[in-house]
Amino acid sequence: MGFTSSAEVVKYIGGIFETAFEDAEIGPKLEATGLVVAFDFTDPEAVVVIDMPNKSVREGLEGGAPPVATMSMTADLGNAYWQGKVNLPLAMAKKKIKVDGNVASLLKLAPLGKKLYPPYIERLKADGRDDLLA
Repeated sequence: MGFTSSAEVVKYIGGIFETAFEDAEIGPKLEATGLVVAFDFTDPEAVVVIDMPNKSVREGLEGGAPPVATMSMTADLGNAYWQGKVNLPLAMAKKKIKVDGNVASLLKLAPLGKKLYPPYIERLKADGRDDLLA
C-alpha cells in the first residue's frame, strides 16, 4: 500500500534520524559528519531535511541550513532503503535514486545508515504498519 501522506513519510523516515540522534553510538557520528541532507520524495510528495550538526529533522527546505546534497526517490523506495532492501550505488546507477550535490558525503553515510535499519523496521511493526514492510 505504501505511505498515504507526506506526514507519514516525515514521521517514519524523518523519525529514524530522530531516533539515531538519541543513540549514544550513532548520534555523535552523524553529528560529526557536519552534513545537511535533503530527501525529496514523490508518491506522496515530501521533503525531509536532516541537519546533522544541529541534530534536527525538518519538513521542507525553509528555516535552516541548506542541504549539501539532495537525494530524490519515490517514498516507496525510501521505505525499502531503510529496511535494507536497496543497494544505494546500484539504485543511483539505475537512476532510481537521483543525487544532486556532494555524492561522496552521502556514500560516507551509508555504513551509518545500515545501523538504522533495525529500529526503522521495529517502528513500523510497533505501529502496526505491516503494509510498509518490504
